[in-house]
Amino acid sequence: MKKIRSYFILVIAAAVLSGCSGLNKMKQNANQVRYEVIPEVLEAHAGAVDMTVNGTFPEKYFDKNTTLEATPVLVYDGGETQFDKVTLQGENVQANNEVITNAGDNFTYNSSVPFEESMRKSELMLRVTATRKGKSLDFDPVKLADGVIATSTLVGTDPMPIGMADNFKRIIPEDKMADIHYLINMSNIRNTELKSEDIAALEEYLALVNESEDMEFIDMMVSAYASPDGPLDFNDKLSGKRLESAGKYVKREFEKAEISDVDKEGFVKSKATAEDWEGFKSEVENSNIEDKELIIRVLSMYSDPVVREQEIKNMAAAFEILKKDILPKLRRSKLVVNVNKIGRSDEEILEQINSDPTVLNIEELLYAATLTDKPEEQLKYYQIAARQEPKCLRAHNNVGVVSLEMGKVAEAKAAFEKAKAIKNNDVVKNNLGFIALIEGNIDEAEEYFNATSTEESKYGLGTIAIMKGEYDRAVNYFNNKPSVNNALAHVLKGDLSKAKNMLDNMEMCESGTSSYLKAVIGARMDNKDYMLNGLREAIENNADWKAYAVDDIEFAKFFNDSAFISLVQ
Repeated sequence: MKKIRSYFILVIAAAVLSGCSGLNKMKQNANQVRYEVIPEVLEAHAGAVDMTVNGTFPEKYFDKNTTLEATPVLVYDGGETQFDKVTLQGENVQANNEVITNAGDNFTYNSSVPFEESMRKSELMLRVTATRKGKSLDFDPVKLADGVIATSTLVGTDPMPIGMADNFKRIIPEDKMADIHYLINMSNIRNTELKSEDIAALEEYLALVNESEDMEFIDMMVSAYASPDGPLDFNDKLSGKRLESAGKYVKREFEKAEISDVDKEGFVKSKATAEDWEGFKSEVENSNIEDKELIIRVLSMYSDPVVREQEIKNMAAAFEILKKDILPKLRRSKLVVNVNKIGRSDEEILEQINSDPTVLNIEELLYAATLTDKPEEQLKYYQIAARQEPKCLRAHNNVGVVSLEMGKVAEAKAAFEKAKAIKNNDVVKNNLGFIALIEGNIDEAEEYFNATSTEESKYGLGTIAIMKGEYDRAVNYFNNKPSVNNALAHVLKGDLSKAKNMLDNMEMCESGTSSYLKAVIGARMDNKDYMLNGLREAIENNADWKAYAVDDIEFAKFFNDSAFISLVQ
């Protein structure tokens, strides 16, 4: 009985040793397994780190009764992130994992994890645990790669809001018109005409302009006409006489009102029209004459005024109506005085908006904000305009634009929402799209941008495309318009030359990102001088790039370079 028991213990021990022996052998020979990581240096795209691992096991390495669990892990300061594990099994294992034969075999593994900023300085480690007949053994971790390139995260979300312009014009042209009508074949001005409403209004207007400090005369146009119902030679002389009588009236009125402008050379312009066919056509078109289409057709058929006149007279019934209702209106002189109305000066507008803005109209209020380069004052003036004209789309929109430029996102959003309630046009949608983008609501931002047709919204869509890792699409949205994001999209799609050319022909942005991107391009092109110049420029503009560059795997080949070290220390 004792012998049997001892034998049983030996059998168990042998089995245990045999199992451990298989695992130990795999652990000892683990260095014979070959791993290829794609990409060789991990990269962040669309907010994730994607990875492919190709593994090759040598012949007679993988024990037929063993299951192997391999877990890639990004290890970084303060934590780690595990990729999905892959489970492989030997030929005799009864499970549903990928089988690795004893003859040697390959496997391919794909996985992804969300990107975190701390992953930039990290190591990709492979942790392996092998299990055989209930026994497990951890292998020594295998280092697969260093760090994560995070250049895609340099995408900027700086907004491109659209402001709405004022319609302020300091000098606004005005005119005042009056007609002097004549009896048939006559050129003298009747007293009844001088008492007509439009002549009286013209005389009052002349006095008003002359006395006003904010109005000035430009010129006076006197046009005299004859109706097209008599001989051309006669009408030519008649229109000339009417021009003469109207001119004398104008001069007399200007002198009576003590307006000296009438004596200026070229102030009074005059024109006589022998037969007013254009006026005739216009009056007929606007009349209720039954045969007016026929009359107009006759006018268009003949260019000779004599023939025109005769053809119209041939339409006896129509001609009687013309003679009564149309032709008398054409026997006239038309007087038009042209004036400039001069508004407040810039200084007067600024003084007024800061003392009593209620006397300013909406155009002056909006214009006031353009007279200062101080955002605080611009915001103040647009807010005054919005309070004074609460239904003014432009005022609310521009409050939002300036607020956004000042970094006041919540205030900007509230102002844009007020503008939207008035009119949800392309400008407002564009601006709300950038609010959503800043707040991280990518889907909402994309919806706004897709609903507009502005160039700025295309920039927004290009920015979103970079965030989604769709670099070709981003480039199409940017449409060769230079920007840091456009250059970044070209870098990420591998077109370094185009990105470099674009950045070289742009001014450095305030954040220094454009210069830092030059350094990245220089590193990728193995152009040390270009890399150093770009990095130096970026750091001079913003010292924070020092700490960022120290951990940036883009510069891995220069980590031991003295010039690089001196820049980032």
